[in-house]
Amino acid sequence: MTAVATDVSLAALQAGNGGVVHAVEAAFTPVRSVLEPALDSWWTLGLWLGLNLVSLGVLRWDVRSKNGNIPSTMKLVWTLSVAYSGPLGLAIYWYAGRTQMDHDSLWKRGFRSTSHCYSGCGLGEVVGITAATIILGFSTLWVTVTTFALAYVAGFALTVAPLMQEGTGFGEAMNDALWSETPSITVMEVVAVGTDLLLAGRAGWTTPLFWTALLFSLTLGFVAAYPVNAALIHVGVKEGMGNPAEMDGSPTASGG
Repeated sequence: MTAVATDVSLAALQAGNGGVVHAVEAAFTPVRSVLEPALDSWWTLGLWLGLNLVSLGVLRWDVRSKNGNIPSTMKLVWTLSVAYSGPLGLAIYWYAGRTQMDHDSLWKRGFRSTSHCYSGCGLGEVVGITAATIILGFSTLWVTVTTFALAYVAGFALTVAPLMQEGTGFGEAMNDALWSETPSITVMEVVAVGTDLLLAGRAGWTTPLFWTALLFSLTLGFVAAYPVNAALIHVGVKEGMGNPAEMDGSPTASGG
């Protein structure tokens, strides 16, 4: 009797979840009807990747010629952010990540903090979705679980590792990461993974939609997480990334 009741409960839960999924899909049908045709194009994918490559070239030139004093961690952060979002990532770097800034602000700190989170979580999401889909052939549920898990691991690692390099113990560094990074990672991944599943949940990896939806969803995740990071910095839960203008010894370095 217990086994029968359990089976019935599981079936009811699955049916309820299916109903929620269908309701969400129905609510976003008008948006999907516009986005999917635009994203499901090799021209769109080629243009996006081309813009990203050009943006990466500009970033590399600027870092090597004018901003070599930026810490190696932030160089990686900006490289990954621009690799995901191309011109948008480059614009954020130009606004908030260069040593030539004349002043710092909460908004710029929020951009740097979100980019830091974005670089790690995005890497976990890209590896999770591609590996779980292409290599492992997981179902949608397990693709989601794998992607979330890897996004958290990568996001926490990018916070914990630098802290430990500065002498912080693993336990303290992990506790700091849990408090400061969990809210923004959660919001970023709910929006990014949710968007990707809505747009390309049934798309094969050999279609352009699989890849354009992944890049598009990553960018939306950044946008969603930005106000969360800015708020966390404002209330003192996290410090935010340091002012890059203070790293080149210029007279404006102390003006942030």
